[in-house]
Amino acid sequence: MTDSDDLWPLVLRLRETKPLVQCITNFVSMDVAANVLLAIGASPAMVHDAEEAGEFVGLGGTLSVNIGTPSPRWVESMIAAASAAHARGTPWVLDPVAIGATSYRSRIVEALMPFAPTVIRGNAGEIMAMAGDAEVEVTGPDSSRASSDAHAAARALARRERCTVVVTGAEDIITDGVRTTLLGNGHPLMTKVTALGCSLTAVTAAFLGVCTDAQRAATAATAYFGVCGELAAEGAPGPGTLRVRLLDILHGLDRDSFLSRVRISQES
Repeated sequence: MTDSDDLWPLVLRLRETKPLVQCITNFVSMDVAANVLLAIGASPAMVHDAEEAGEFVGLGGTLSVNIGTPSPRWVESMIAAASAAHARGTPWVLDPVAIGATSYRSRIVEALMPFAPTVIRGNAGEIMAMAGDAEVEVTGPDSSRASSDAHAAARALARRERCTVVVTGAEDIITDGVRTTLLGNGHPLMTKVTALGCSLTAVTAAFLGVCTDAQRAATAATAYFGVCGELAAEGAPGPGTLRVRLLDILHGLDRDSFLSRVRISQES
C-alpha cells in the first residue's frame, strides 16, 4: 500500500529528470498549466495542432488531454495524440471536463477511450457520468456531487477500463480498482482559481513520467498539489494571492513540510 514515505522520492525524481509533458488542454488553462509544470520541475509542451500532435508523442515524455474547450480541429489532435500514445505505450491522462453536459463532449470521450488512458482524472460528477450513472446531472465543469459520492463509481470505472481513476474534491480518491487511496489535503479557496484542476491533470502526467505504477504516481501528484495548495491558501486574502503563492510553493516545497502535512489513508 502507498504511504507518504513512498511519495516524496517521486518528487525528487521529477525535479532531477524534468520529464516532458505534452499538453492538449483548453484555452483557459494553458498559461496556468504550463507554469505549474515548470514550477514542479517538469518540461511543458503545449503542442495541440493536429498537424503535429501525434508525431510529437514520438519525442518521448507523457501526454495530458483535457477536453475543456473542444473544437473539431482540437479533437482531431486529441485523437491523433492518444492513438500515438497507445501505440507506443506512452502513459497519458484524460480529463473528461463536463462529460455528459453535452452530447458532443460525450462523443469526444467515447472516441478517446479505445486508446486506453493510463489515468482518468475528474470531479465526482464527471467520474460518475463516465462510470454510467444515469442519475448524475452534469451541467458544467464544476461538480454538484461530493467526491465521497463517487467511491463506487471510481472503482468500477477503474476496473472496467483497466486504469487508475482520480476523483478530486474535498476528499481525493485515487484507485486502480484494487488499491484505493484517500487524500485530505487542499483548500476551498483553490476552487476560486480557474484551471487548477486542469493543471493537476498535467501534473499527474508529469509524475507518470517518473513512475510506472500509475496509482502511486497519481497519488503523489494529487498529494503534492493538495499540500501546496493548502500552504498557498494560508493567510491568503483571496484567490489572486493563492495563485501566485501556489507556483512558489510548488517550486520549493521541502520533504519535512510535505510529510508533516499530507493526510493519506487506504480504503479496503
